[in-house]
Amino acid sequence: MVRWLERAVIGLNLCPFAKGVHTKGQIHYAVSAATDGRELLQDLQRELEALAEASPEKRDTTLLIAPRCMEYFLDFNDFLELADEMLDVLDLGGILQIASFHPQFQFDGTEVDDITNATNRAPYPTLHLIREESLDAAVEAFPEAEMIYERNMEVLRELGAVGWQALDVGARCPHHPKPTEEGA
Repeated sequence: MVRWLERAVIGLNLCPFAKGVHTKGQIHYAVSAATDGRELLQDLQRELEALAEASPEKRDTTLLIAPRCMEYFLDFNDFLELADEMLDVLDLGGILQIASFHPQFQFDGTEVDDITNATNRAPYPTLHLIREESLDAAVEAFPEAEMIYERNMEVLRELGAVGWQALDVGARCPHHPKPTEEGA
């Protein structure tokens, strides 16, 4: 995950806010042993509470990495609704937010191999827990934050699939096509 962060996220400047927290050692990496959504939700609760209680100077953001579950993107995408509900249950809405990354991430309306999908692809299913306050400060310091998304897509188009593969930051999870009802 550090390789992905350094080579892709920071190296390609996909997130102009990441370098500062990485350099200062303010990113907490939590690897979940969860094998199902229920266990991952418990880990998420623990990490949300820990981030909310931690000093931003010591822990500004958390990457909750789930290498043993949520193999399929659509399952992970469905899980995000539960993750957002957890923010509300813990009364952390408006204080923390959750961004997501997945090895099979695919924007609606794109083909699986569309290089722009790589903007949200990480080696493992990952929940990025972010302090709203830190995000607001970063956006204030970066006047055209709304343009990051479009710029990232252009950077990836220019890099191309071969360039992305050369970064060696791709999926580390086993990739198996999800069985269909007929093939199950």
